[in-house]
Amino acid sequence: MANLVTIHRVLASPGFGSFFFDDQAAIKAGAQREGAAYAGRAQTPGFKAVREPSASVSVMLVLSDGYIAKGDCASVQYTGVGGREPRFHADQLAAQIEQQLAPHLSGLDVRSFRETAIFTETLIGECFQSKRAAAYGVSQALLDAAAHVAGHHLMAQVIKDEWRIKRPLEIVPIYGQCGDERYTNVDKMILKKVPVLPHGLINTPDLVGANGDTLEEYVKWVRARVAQLRTSVDYDPVIHIDVYGLIGASTGGSIEATADIIERLERAADPHRLRIEHPLDAGSRDAQIEALGTLRRTLKGRGSKVAIIADEWANTADDVHLFAEAKAVDMVQIKTPDLGSLHNTIDAILDCHRHGIGPVLGGTCAETDLSARTTANIGTATGVTQMLAKPGMGFDEGFSIVFNEMNRVVHLAKALR
Repeated sequence: MANLVTIHRVLASPGFGSFFFDDQAAIKAGAQREGAAYAGRAQTPGFKAVREPSASVSVMLVLSDGYIAKGDCASVQYTGVGGREPRFHADQLAAQIEQQLAPHLSGLDVRSFRETAIFTETLIGECFQSKRAAAYGVSQALLDAAAHVAGHHLMAQVIKDEWRIKRPLEIVPIYGQCGDERYTNVDKMILKKVPVLPHGLINTPDLVGANGDTLEEYVKWVRARVAQLRTSVDYDPVIHIDVYGLIGASTGGSIEATADIIERLERAADPHRLRIEHPLDAGSRDAQIEALGTLRRTLKGRGSKVAIIADEWANTADDVHLFAEAKAVDMVQIKTPDLGSLHNTIDAILDCHRHGIGPVLGGTCAETDLSARTTANIGTATGVTQMLAKPGMGFDEGFSIVFNEMNRVVHLAKALR
């Protein structure tokens, strides 16, 4: 039995995320880019400007044996929309963790991650406004603490043990995110043989174009660029495009017309497999499940093999369960900060597996290197379909953080057997 190790002190340090918090409502309403900023007025509660620096809070658990376990609170780039909680402010959240949460965690036995995560999430839910952001960071530190007490320091192994996962720790496919550099960063992804690319950040109507024409040309360019730059014929990446609901918006919500555009995109991507994330936004969780289910059935009835991915409105483990149970989509993006405490992310991934739905272990460009490394441990333990390279929008940094952490975990696990 592991030695009893408890929490001696809880510290919280305000910091930055790796990108920005963006007011999606204002951007969709026409806010114009001016360099790295946006002109116009904010529309989403909690925002003072359309674009604001993303925030983080480093949670540090000083344990009774002197070890300091760490985790980072974070929220997504487009916070405050699609059923998500409002953006948080680092100074306020850090103070709340030290003043309101810390006294309840003093003396807590950290051997069982799952038990401490559930207990802490309940405490946070009773008094925090930024419940998910806070629970996200604190649970990372609790997972770090449990791995330390276990003696092997492998967070992935803690997950395997506590959830009784039989599969071995293995590398999973990484999903690259290009940000606004939709061409240069694609080149980088191809040169590094990224398995799933490029995300695309198709977040304004002009990037879709009339009847999807502009997006179709971009997909054709990606396909051609892969053929031009790849150094071996066996490199066959999946093309994954996140369209932020804008295909559906361009068709006035018509399922048939949305399916028409997606079929054209599928032909443009051939011979590569195509995945479309958040093709439409129906305005609520239940409506989204119904609409995406209808779209998926329509496409499959036409013989399409495009994978449809849920994003917005799948913000909790319960939400993910309902999307998976209804077979409304082929895959669900499990956006880690939205689910709060990491035990919810693990439960959601395993729930997707049980229902035959592909879990996309995502997150956001707006989080940190620490949260990304923790997420990589979850991916290797649970065998997700693909995992986002994060944080940031520069691609290289996030890819190296996630890829290297996965390799460290797998190599250490083999060496320690």
